[in-house]
Amino acid sequence: MNIAINHNSALPLHKQIETILRDLIDSGEYDKGKLFPKEVDISNRLGVSRNTVRQAINTLVMDGLLIRKKGVGTTVAEKKIQTKLSEWHSFTQEMNSKGIPFQNYKVQLSTVKANEEQALQLSVEEGKEIMQLERIRGDKDAPFVYFVSWFHPKIQFSDQETFETPLYDIIEEQSNIVLTKSSEELVAMLANEDLAIDLKVKVGSPILFRKRAVADPGGRVMEINHGYYRADRFTYQIEINR
Repeated sequence: MNIAINHNSALPLHKQIETILRDLIDSGEYDKGKLFPKEVDISNRLGVSRNTVRQAINTLVMDGLLIRKKGVGTTVAEKKIQTKLSEWHSFTQEMNSKGIPFQNYKVQLSTVKANEEQALQLSVEEGKEIMQLERIRGDKDAPFVYFVSWFHPKIQFSDQETFETPLYDIIEEQSNIVLTKSSEELVAMLANEDLAIDLKVKVGSPILFRKRAVADPGGRVMEINHGYYRADRFTYQIEINR
């Protein structure tokens, strides 16, 4: 652990230590469950009190970067993916912009009859045939989100479509429809048996449920999207301007 602090700096010691430990976390050296250095070791290495080190570590625990387990020690928390409410992109665009590799665990396109709620949102008759797209996506280790979308009948997809490229690019290319507006609702929920199987979590695990209605420039809803995110892998960041 090659770290040092500046005792002559105006920056408080615990803040310097916090910065050093954040860099250590970002280095990836302590990923995959490897135990983080002990307070006493960091204290001795830096020549500061354990209370000062503990103050820095407590901040990182509160920020969700470190996890303390009694009788085990401190480990680095699995990195969560942040998605912003102020920025609306397809999942593919968002992951690509963050440099996060992902894969599809399931892609299934089918035709269903619109129920009452879907018919109302899409402004079609109840029972009208619409396309449904189910996708389970994640990294090489495990899935972390399940999406299901229902589309206005004006949106159609080729039978050969693999959905490897951004969804809204596909819609624009194949249906000549540009989607520009998104209305969202967020709800905390617990995984039922089906979600537990799909996302490889235990029944009752926390899930972030997001309902999204996507519209064209005229305000006509063209897609209803439900997203079920593993809460241990995602955070939803909200930015509000006054």
